[in-house]
Amino acid sequence: MDFSIIRIARTVLHVKDLELSRKFYVDGLGMIETERDENHVYLRGLEEHCHHSLALKKSEKSVVEVLSYKVMKEEDLNFLEKLFLAQGLKTKWIPKGEQHAIGRTLRVHDISGIPLEFFAEMPIVERMLQKYDHYRGAKIQRIDHVNCAVPNVQKAYDFYVNSLGFSCSEYTETEEGDLWAAWLFRKPTVHDQAFMSGPGPKLHHFAYTLSDRLSVLDCCDVLASMGYADCIERGPGRHGLSNAFFLYLRDPDGHRIELYTGDYLTCDPDMKPKRWDLNDPLRQTFWGHQAPDKWFNETSTFIDIETGEEINSEEPMLEQRKPKILV
Repeated sequence: MDFSIIRIARTVLHVKDLELSRKFYVDGLGMIETERDENHVYLRGLEEHCHHSLALKKSEKSVVEVLSYKVMKEEDLNFLEKLFLAQGLKTKWIPKGEQHAIGRTLRVHDISGIPLEFFAEMPIVERMLQKYDHYRGAKIQRIDHVNCAVPNVQKAYDFYVNSLGFSCSEYTETEEGDLWAAWLFRKPTVHDQAFMSGPGPKLHHFAYTLSDRLSVLDCCDVLASMGYADCIERGPGRHGLSNAFFLYLRDPDGHRIELYTGDYLTCDPDMKPKRWDLNDPLRQTFWGHQAPDKWFNETSTFIDIETGEEINSEEPMLEQRKPKILV
């Protein structure tokens, strides 16, 4: 393979009220505001040294512009363009300087229609990891992963593993052996990119790593005291999948963010993916309690990399459902 994708690096969200969103992410969750202007806010976690991992753009619609991956070097972008063009997929170059605080980028639509962006360069800023006087809310550390609903998980899996060089840590199958969900990684943790069967392509959630479980509970207290209790959608709890302690939130525009801590390393080359049965309730919540219906049914819409129009979703090949075997 002629290129090296390092990790998931940022999410670009369109939001209706920039100040309201900033209050939620900075005052509520404890993200660091790197920079802002009249129409943008650039945010990062305490551990992050890159300029931002979340870009908020003022807009009339609450949609997702792009999911971004960092690559090892500039040359990787050219090899990636060749790969996507060879697959007959849409590509678009954005020159350095056209987007704030990010170098030359290659935007594409993947095999499922998800808008992706690859870049090698982003300005370096001060890492706030030991600036404990700045810790508040969830004390967010770094971006961890994104999870997308797609109509055909097997198709997405094959493209990311065989063409982009991702590895699989865990997966969910139906009784018939059909792939219903997959957790894929480039960095040595459980996942950078997850796929689940559902109407799509849609963004189910993006996630940030926290330093410990107490930070999840602290975040709940802070959000409730700020009047954001209804933003808490699911959890706190522990996943069977990934073993992580989690909390799912909905921001003021309805975008779903997961706060996440306690997964495991995946760097050993002889590690085998873990299989989960779709009907096993412990895969979604190790403690056994069910996720609310809206966690399965509500997602964020992507936009086209050229037209900016919302991407139409297709119905999934496999049924989208909760486990039916109770333990």
